[in-house]
Amino acid sequence: MVTGRKARVAVNGYGVIGKRVADAIALQDDMELVGVADVSTDYRIRIAVERGYPVYASVPEKRAEMEEAHIPVEGDMNDLLKHAEIVVDCTPKGIGARNRDKYKEAGVKGIFQGGEKHSLTGYSFVAQVNYEGAFNRDFTRVVSCNTTALCRISHALLRKGWVDRVRAVLLRRSTDPWESHDTGMINTAIPETKVPSHQGPDAKTVIPDLDITTMAGAGPFNLSHLHYAMVETTRKVGMDELIHALWEEPRVVFVSAGNGLVALNSVIELMRDMKRPRNDMWEVAIWEDALSTDNREVYMTFQVHNEAIVVPESVDAVRSLTGLEKDWRVSVAKTNESLGIVKSFFPRTIPEEAIYAEMGKRLSRSEREHQKEGFKGAEEPTGSVFSKEQRSYWLGK
Repeated sequence: MVTGRKARVAVNGYGVIGKRVADAIALQDDMELVGVADVSTDYRIRIAVERGYPVYASVPEKRAEMEEAHIPVEGDMNDLLKHAEIVVDCTPKGIGARNRDKYKEAGVKGIFQGGEKHSLTGYSFVAQVNYEGAFNRDFTRVVSCNTTALCRISHALLRKGWVDRVRAVLLRRSTDPWESHDTGMINTAIPETKVPSHQGPDAKTVIPDLDITTMAGAGPFNLSHLHYAMVETTRKVGMDELIHALWEEPRVVFVSAGNGLVALNSVIELMRDMKRPRNDMWEVAIWEDALSTDNREVYMTFQVHNEAIVVPESVDAVRSLTGLEKDWRVSVAKTNESLGIVKSFFPRTIPEEAIYAEMGKRLSRSEREHQKEGFKGAEEPTGSVFSKEQRSYWLGK
């Protein structure tokens, strides 16, 4: 689906998420960043000026203060809305809810972040799970970093029909790096005393039938989150099946302790070495050498970069709400290419694409053999019980 037009996008809130969303929007050839809004006068909004983004005051009373600090302010939020057809609201938790009616009155669509409640929009968004349901809606909510990761990983198994129940333990970073001097913790960890933690119920706003329970806590680190997921399966899932299902899922990538990626910091160091902007990792990084399966469960360990993972989701949400693209696969591929989201971090030295393509063929042959032979009880002969015509039907020959 090609519309031949550009969506006019505003970003309200130029903090950890907003600045990343603004940069991502600016990279899209089917979107125009018409401006960013904030209330600050420090280095963060000054960078927006240096990047050439039109700057607005999120609230009128802050305009004079921003101008006194030599921030070239184009106007306030009301002025910005005149130029936009959609706003990505990246303001702190709770403020977005107060902005919704302003956007609605201006006839501008809105995308909110995971700090707001599901009820604000009635639709929570993860691109590869429910993109089409947001098509041409007025408002949606991109779920939090942790919920986005849980939805991606769960979706990889759900589409195979394998998920009975998901249980996950989340070790959350204590604070974002930019404010570690102010709100960091030292030499302790804080358990969340509510079970389930909010991420499980939040995932169900995206995947209503998902049976999931989460527990969480925060530790003295700031380089992203660490998740442990245990999924009870509807049948025994082999290791190759699990690996291939995860390989097929967009925005999920394998890392390995055997390659020196032994901890959160080493994966972020890899992002630095890859010259990623702000060391961002938009993918969910799963430790392949920590994957395990048994007769009733699969076990996964993965890293979630809280500052980055929701950025591509926000871009895709713009395409869906504005009607730029109806097919989620096309939007996700377009966003991935523009940002540099990959399926393999080392394609020149580790031929994962070829390895997993061959694995997929092998699994497909095995499945076809199962269809050809059918279930065999101990009392049944080993030969095929299907006729030639039946075999041709099941094998698609």
